[in-house]
Amino acid sequence: MSNIFELLEKIEQKPGLYIGTASVTALRQFLVGYKFARQEMGILPTEEELDFYQEFQPWLQIHFSIQTVNSWDTILLFKSVEGKAAFASFFRLLEKFRNRDKSQDIDPILLNQRVKETEKIA
Repeated sequence: MSNIFELLEKIEQKPGLYIGTASVTALRQFLVGYKFARQEMGILPTEEELDFYQEFQPWLQIHFSIQTVNSWDTILLFKSVEGKAAFASFFRLLEKFRNRDKSQDIDPILLNQRVKETEKIA
């Protein structure tokens, strides 16, 4: 496996094989473990992987106009009818995220200023 995105493609196709069920929470937990294992092995993330780790959460909050301390899986669950819909939504949003105009990214410190008039969830 050369990068996280190739792995995510496989998980999207056969979630039961990798994470047990089509759950966005199980997916996030898997990715946290994957990142940790690679760090322990001394494998540095690619620039694209770093972009995902650092920018996906702020991008998602702006996308949904939500200010929260919750993780991206909780945001997707909050915005979805049920768990499988949140799982499918992750992959649609990941594609949008990867194809975004990166010049529009915002510093997470400034995120609070940009989402002042947004929905707040605990």
